Amino acid sequence: MSQPAASRMIAEMESLLRAKLFQRLSRGVRLTPLGQSLAGHAHTVLLQLMRAEQEFDDLRAGRQGVVAVGAVTAPACDLVAPAINDIRARAPGIEITMQVDNSVALARELVASRLDFILARVPDDMDARMFHCVTLGIEEASIIVRRGHPLLAQAPVGIAALSEWEWIMQPRDAMIRRAVDDLFLFANLQPPRCLINTTSIILTLMMVAHSDALAPIATGAARFIVDEATPGALTELPINFAIRVRPYSLITVRDRPLSQSATIVYEMIRTLARPMALEAAINTAR
Repeated sequence: MSQPAASRMIAEMESLLRAKLFQRLSRGVRLTPLGQSLAGHAHTVLLQLMRAEQEFDDLRAGRQGVVAVGAVTAPACDLVAPAINDIRARAPGIEITMQVDNSVALARELVASRLDFILARVPDDMDARMFHCVTLGIEEASIIVRRGHPLLAQAPVGIAALSEWEWIMQPRDAMIRRAVDDLFLFANLQPPRCLINTTSIILTLMMVAHSDALAPIATGAARFIVDEATPGALTELPINFAIRVRPYSLITVRDRPLSQSATIVYEMIRTLARPMALEAAINTAR
């Protein structure tokens, strides 16, 4: 687009809105606060048009659509994985893309419309009013160690007994990491030393299996790892305290409608989660 054409379009928009959208600078322009607001709404409209086009293409081709879901580890294991079997039976034409990550990364992907909905928590640095949230459950974590770890002879162990051991932890903005650090601080202990910070579950398991390091992992994932994925190599360390992370929710962007296929998947997961949501509410009240 030529500069005169762009200038005419800007002038027309400013005339229609009776507001200045751009601040003219010596070199280029800068959006005014009203211009930034309009740009945000325009971005949302364009994304919705792209989503509509993709949904129409899927329907024309006989596909029921692609649904992009994000989840932190606990609901990925406890809710999404079990729901996939029901979805395959009831809506076999739906293709699901799954991203497992921390809440910060998932929320950014959701806002950018690269995910339809997420099972996570609203990050502290984001405006909660942007989202519609349905609380599902409280994430609990377990500590996994290698078979034959010296601490197993002392089980169940308290928090003080763990302070001198090295840990394999998620990055500092991860909720499980923050929950573990808080437990040590509340017990007037220094947070544990980290052998490595990583989001990789594979690297975590390899490091635990070949060292005396401890690793906190969502309880559902930990039990699958111990019982089925690595039988005989790793085990859950009995502890006399609980590692609880604040409740996670089923999150969508407010006023952004879901596609037909995303709505089907959303409702299936929500139905499956209702008993867990009731338990979470009871535990929170306690």
